[in-house]
Amino acid sequence: MLAQFMAPVLYPIKTKFQQLKYLLPAAFKYTGSKGSATVGFMFSAVLFLFLTMSHTISAKPVLRYTLSVTEPHSHYFDVEMRLSGLSAAETDINMAVWTPGSYLVREYAKNVEAFKAESAGAALPFDKINKHTWRIKNGKATEIVISYKVYAFELTVRNAYVDAVHAYLNPASVLMYPAGLTDLPSTLTIRPLAGWKVISTPLKPAGADKWTFSVPDWDTMVDSPIEMGNHTVLNFTSSGVEHKVAMFGDAVYDAEKLKRDMKLTTEAAASIVGEHPSPDYTFIIHNIPNGSGGLEHKNASTLQTSRFSYSGEPAYTGFLGLVAHEYFHLWNVKRIRPKALGPFDYQNENYTHMLWVSEGLTAYYDDFILRRANLISPDKYLEIVASNIGSVENTPGNRVQAVSEASWDAWIKFYRPNENSNNASVSYYTKGAVIGMLLDLEIMNATAGQKSLDDVLRYLYAEYYKKQKRGFTDSEFQQAVEKEAGKPLSDFFAKYVNGTETPDYKKYLAYVGLDMLNTNESRQDAWIGAGSRADAGRLTVTSVSRNSPAWTQGLYVNDEIIAVDNVRAAGDLGQLLAGKKPGDKIKVLISRGGFIETLDITLARNPNVNFRISNASGATAEQVALRKKWLRTAE
Repeated sequence: MLAQFMAPVLYPIKTKFQQLKYLLPAAFKYTGSKGSATVGFMFSAVLFLFLTMSHTISAKPVLRYTLSVTEPHSHYFDVEMRLSGLSAAETDINMAVWTPGSYLVREYAKNVEAFKAESAGAALPFDKINKHTWRIKNGKATEIVISYKVYAFELTVRNAYVDAVHAYLNPASVLMYPAGLTDLPSTLTIRPLAGWKVISTPLKPAGADKWTFSVPDWDTMVDSPIEMGNHTVLNFTSSGVEHKVAMFGDAVYDAEKLKRDMKLTTEAAASIVGEHPSPDYTFIIHNIPNGSGGLEHKNASTLQTSRFSYSGEPAYTGFLGLVAHEYFHLWNVKRIRPKALGPFDYQNENYTHMLWVSEGLTAYYDDFILRRANLISPDKYLEIVASNIGSVENTPGNRVQAVSEASWDAWIKFYRPNENSNNASVSYYTKGAVIGMLLDLEIMNATAGQKSLDDVLRYLYAEYYKKQKRGFTDSEFQQAVEKEAGKPLSDFFAKYVNGTETPDYKKYLAYVGLDMLNTNESRQDAWIGAGSRADAGRLTVTSVSRNSPAWTQGLYVNDEIIAVDNVRAAGDLGQLLAGKKPGDKIKVLISRGGFIETLDITLARNPNVNFRISNASGATAEQVALRKKWLRTAE
């Protein structure tokens, strides 16, 4: 704890000695060849550094935050930043525009108001120089006090919320930071609403006061979600690490079963890399009326799930899959990461082609973790695998956008879908999960079961996170996969990662003695290729699939379907097409922009697939042995 309080003082001393480390050897190196003048200059520089050290120590800023909840009905946080030890005449204060783990510029500054800056009780002038930066003209003032309010009424994992019952914040959405000083230590004091007694966060208390925290740097602040109020806290130990589960919201659950299953899930996740990197871990769980989502942090995660998720299948398995996904990010993303994902630029997009690895491989492992923990059966796991493959292959955009391109374009496409997204893009989550499975099977087959995708992650963790202390490049990831597989895989990456070719799924599944069947192959369902929504007696087109009859024959999104073959639309497009066959011609009466039109459309055969994976007949003993190893079965 002492080291945390001394950090603002020790930081400049460390910096000065780092400078001296280079100047002193240089002075002695050039003694013989450059003469006394050079030596004198070098020692003068050394002396100057020592003489200015005391000034630097006093000038190094000290940052203290105070976060208050005073009017919960208004849904505002009150924030105060006290910044002392300033030496410049102007100070820029930034608001992050995004938060790591959610790759979209969210413009958090839009919720800020009543920004003020003072020194010794006197107002200081400031300019807002862009959408998220305030430039304070503090002149000779060495301490400034900044205050502002943040409207917080969005209960999502990436934002902030406050009302009379509780408050939650993802710190990037509420707290600002001094520009250029993301490595500056700080303290955060929270002033909760009267009667609130519980706070859950991975931040460490600065002392006996549980509402004051010591924060080593801005990256840690951003990675430390905070839940406060009077929520329930569950505790369990997993892999020798204490885990806290902050349960907000009414929900019916068996606490002992939940702790047991979360322990099994987290231990199975930790076994993949084999080393747990955290001193402790905090789950913040919001039990809400409906919906689901999560966001990972360095030693924590925030999860949102329906309050009914604990009462039966498949909702409970879905919840455990969410736990597994966000928890596995402890390794994959937070430690094993592409170079672009840290250190972060909080003011701009951070581009990478590797979200299919960071999110997609995590999506592969989240279900796989439940299988490894024996929380789902092998058959259930293969159902999930088949569903993932079907989802990818039923997406027209899969043949348009490579998964590496989908990763790069996350900032403008994935989080901003429209009615044409299914035609033009593919999910780096789902396709990344499928690619991860194929790589796993490829490595296992190439090494006769001696290696797997686990070994790739262990290598990346040891080599880049622990040894080189950095992220990996695109080529370094491919090299790591090839190293563990013992063979080149440039063709695989060219076709399936950076290209849009369809993999030979049966070939990969055959490695482990499995076969895949398209159960729709012999069906002759009529297909128009349009999605619709019934609302207040109106049937409206919501999507049109690329190259479908609707696409090629002129049905538009937002068209109102009035009738098909003179039968009044009663709320379901499928019912209107019941009994039709591929090749049938139909007349569709529509309203488009207030004008009535009739479209002649010839129906086609439904091309969508539905896969089932099962044991292959005639599988060799070696293939069966690999299957047992992959699925963790004793069959």
